[in-house]
Amino acid sequence: MAGKSWKDPSYFIEKLYVEESCLNLPYTREIIERTGLDYIPVAERGKPNDLDGDFAVNLTAGKRQLFLCENRGVFFKPCPGTKEYRCCDYQVLSTGMNCPIDCVYCILQAYLNSPWLTHYVNIDKLFQELDAALNENPETFYRIGTGEFTDSLAIDRFTCLSKYLVSYFAKKTNAVLELKTKSAVIENLKGLEHNRRTVVAWSLNSPSVMKKEELRSATLDERLAAAAECADMGYRLAFHFDPIIDHPGWREGYSETVRLLYETVPADAIAWISMGALRYIPSLKDIGMKRFPNSNIYFQEFIEGLDNKSRYFRPERVKLYRHIYEELKKKASSRTCIYFCMESDEIWKEVMGFVPEEKGGIPRMLDRSVS
Repeated sequence: MAGKSWKDPSYFIEKLYVEESCLNLPYTREIIERTGLDYIPVAERGKPNDLDGDFAVNLTAGKRQLFLCENRGVFFKPCPGTKEYRCCDYQVLSTGMNCPIDCVYCILQAYLNSPWLTHYVNIDKLFQELDAALNENPETFYRIGTGEFTDSLAIDRFTCLSKYLVSYFAKKTNAVLELKTKSAVIENLKGLEHNRRTVVAWSLNSPSVMKKEELRSATLDERLAAAAECADMGYRLAFHFDPIIDHPGWREGYSETVRLLYETVPADAIAWISMGALRYIPSLKDIGMKRFPNSNIYFQEFIEGLDNKSRYFRPERVKLYRHIYEELKKKASSRTCIYFCMESDEIWKEVMGFVPEEKGGIPRMLDRSVS
């Protein structure tokens, strides 16, 4: 696909595997038909092949292989945050593992132990779990996202899961869905009755980071054009500057991204914007350096944070955050919640001038932006 756009990275997928126990599910048959690929059956609880023998070496190959299977665990659970830093009480809806996009800094490289691009097809169980939580706790407001362990839309051309999810959440009064992506795959969002209960979100970075460190992802222009289309369709939007990376020309790069964001997308359509600096567990550095020897994002000074993740020194984080925050505040709507992902009260106070508790806490700040 040299010279072509990666706005839809599902075109990277070359092989299709299906767990035999799932073959007769209507949803499975829909996906098989849409892929146009001949499927290879996999024994129940089996694996497609031996690529997991050397996970890091074979991850690129695994990302070309889609594995449709059953999720025998839990679909719906709280975000795996950490008590040492401020968390937003996000809820995770696990629809699969891995994605066809390949980011140098992706935590999934160190978190997963299988290289295949996995999508769960027993979605009846998914909606049963959602019903149980939302119906039994009507007074609780849930912000739910599918982008924790996979990209929410990167393979939506095949799965069409967004159609099912958006239609489901349109009928709920105590929850919003966030679909987070680095693609520009929005065709299935068109014409849906969403009732403004779905927030479509994009990860953003400086143009040079997006080009060098986010392989097979949509360009900045493609992401923002897709966001503008979603705004026209009445969806609320969100953007995530995460991970913010210190690199040559970072000030100009992040300023350019913020400028293009607000030139392309209506400010009042943006529900929230998050910021988080590069952080990683120790094993990710070795894997990242092995898989991406030409990247230098790990060759800087880091300290070990309270969560045992490597982070930039606090003055460096403050410098990065303050610049981007000031750029955002010049243009952001007063209704847009700008917040930190996994940062301390000290950082909040130093950069934004307040701590979350002064405004009711991060969850309340975010809930107000979509109420």
